[in-house]
Amino acid sequence: MRNEIAKFLKHSAIYSIGNAAYKAIGVITLPLYTMYIPLSQFGVLGLIEVTLLILTEILSLGQSNSIIIFNKDKDGNPNRSAFFTIFSSVLAANIIFLFVGTAMGNSLVNFLDLGTTISDNYLILIFIVFLRVFNSIFLYKLRADEKSLTYTLITLLKIALTLGLVIYLVGFQRMEVIGVLYSYLISEAIIIFILLPMMIKQMQIKLDTIILNDSLKFGLPLIFSAIGITLLNISDRYILNIYTSKETVGLYDLGYRIAGIINMFLIMPFSLTLLPIAADKFGKEGDKRYYSKLMTYLVFIITWVGLALSLFSEEVIKIFSLNKDYYPAAGIIPLVVLGYIFSATRNMASLSLFLKKRSMIIAIITIASAAFNIGLNFWLVPEYGMYGAALNTVIAFLAFHFVTLYFANKEYTIPYENRKYMLAIIIGIIFYIISLLVLDSGIIKYLGSFVLLFIYPIALYLLGFYEAVEIKTLKNFYKKLKNPKEAFKSIKELLK
Repeated sequence: MRNEIAKFLKHSAIYSIGNAAYKAIGVITLPLYTMYIPLSQFGVLGLIEVTLLILTEILSLGQSNSIIIFNKDKDGNPNRSAFFTIFSSVLAANIIFLFVGTAMGNSLVNFLDLGTTISDNYLILIFIVFLRVFNSIFLYKLRADEKSLTYTLITLLKIALTLGLVIYLVGFQRMEVIGVLYSYLISEAIIIFILLPMMIKQMQIKLDTIILNDSLKFGLPLIFSAIGITLLNISDRYILNIYTSKETVGLYDLGYRIAGIINMFLIMPFSLTLLPIAADKFGKEGDKRYYSKLMTYLVFIITWVGLALSLFSEEVIKIFSLNKDYYPAAGIIPLVVLGYIFSATRNMASLSLFLKKRSMIIAIITIASAAFNIGLNFWLVPEYGMYGAALNTVIAFLAFHFVTLYFANKEYTIPYENRKYMLAIIIGIIFYIISLLVLDSGIIKYLGSFVLLFIYPIALYLLGFYEAVEIKTLKNFYKKLKNPKEAFKSIKELLK
């Protein structure tokens, strides 16, 4: 068990480097954005990024996960014809999109009220989506092959390109939102130029009609699932744009970006590692306990980090925003963090459905949850603005988690430690409420917040959260940390 989890942590750690750096772009560029992009235009950028994400999910045809599922044949060898078949189906769909998008893309921009500047440059959006689809497909292939180091290096290169271009085009050329879009376009083009030769070598030019049918049967329902997930995360921006202002959309988007630090540092690396390794472990001895402990460890870590981010949300906003107009965004961060925690538990709960290839069930649950989310937004946003949207994020993902868990257990029951991981979340919420009631400001707030973070794992210990073997492992690890040579040796063994 420890070796299996060590392998999982190794790949997660490598993925986290790229994903943490990717999130760092959104954080590092915030001072630049808040200085050179007006709040209303920052809201427009938020709406554009939401739209790009939705279009990319649709045009991937749900085939990203199909690449992982159909990556190997029955003998465990790479299925090169399957990769070619999946790539070809996505290419055909995106060529059609290029023609349709070129003819009608301007209408979508006008419908979303993104302004004349974006309307005059809508072709940039079309080509960004086209390139992102294939970069996503190629990166999933690297994931399927468990090439986490290559994946991370490519991601870091893309980040460096995007960051450099944003600094030049926004900071020096003062191109505002258009500068950001050109940065995306150029970096996507360079990455696809690098990846394409590598991917061609992984293909066998043979159209496998059986794989085509099976991959589309598996993947197409995941389009609706992906759109549902996307709407759960971002439909609130569109609805805020209807009932409030682009300034409010900008504040909400900023708060969401800051809260998303736990998503990119912890949740995304975990998710990137989960499916390939879980599929390999599926059906083997101890698989259910392995999945169960992953859920428990995940919730403990992200709740602890999420508590820290919530306690210091005002300070974080002030560090990365050079404009006081952006400061109110701090208010929504704790709620969005809690929403991300339930998003992570839902993702883990859906594992049974992925392993059993029940993509249609996933799609139905996700679309229903998205509809529930949108309905709540139309109810809460007109009355409570961005705080209503943030609260809705928590409610929607909590409901999504329990519904997913219910149907997943019908397909393949995994004995998750529900009491333990819910205890970790509840204690985190209680500690944050204590900070609101007791800690005011200044040095008392800082000291009190650090004390709460320090005693969080201790409180869980007193409530019986840890197993005896876990306590023993932690004690041994602590002893090794006191000896630098032993600590280095342990890390070296883990990375083998």
